[in-house]
Amino acid sequence: MTSPSPSSSPSSSIPPPPRVRVAAYVLRRHPSPALLVFDQPASPEAGTQVPAGGVTPGEDPERAVLREVAEETGLTGARVVRRIAVDGRPHPETGQPRLTTYLLLDAPLEGPEEWEHRVLGDGGDAGMRFVCRFVPLPLARPLADAQDAHLGRVDRRWVAQREAAGRGRPDEARPLS
Repeated sequence: MTSPSPSSSPSSSIPPPPRVRVAAYVLRRHPSPALLVFDQPASPEAGTQVPAGGVTPGEDPERAVLREVAEETGLTGARVVRRIAVDGRPHPETGQPRLTTYLLLDAPLEGPEEWEHRVLGDGGDAGMRFVCRFVPLPLARPLADAQDAHLGRVDRRWVAQREAAGRGRPDEARPLS
């Protein structure tokens, strides 16, 4: 009996590799802690989000998160402090696998509290208009796609509302030291 060749095995049994992503918790610490978020006026159903996006092959998460923050918000001069968690939740709409590294960044000391920005780069959101702003922590409302789920790992006082209520904590997330 001959064994099947690799090309004859069913490809449906092999899940696609996860999309490797980063997400940024950009904090302005003075006069009080605030998180950088944005909304898409043309797509209000997308909800309030933090900067996030794909990592290109060979790119480390620290470089990718700085690039994503600049592309999506126009903010430059942020400084990566540390990695917070790796989250393995699938995309909420497509179910496609994702692996998102959340990173903590310090915002530059100077800059506006709110601004508009056209997304740079060549991704699917290129050219979109985002309204960016710093919102006080803890958040008054949850972020889209449970992006606020790891804020409690930065400061326990910022635990996401859904996590505090015992709902929606990403099961496939692990903290980083």
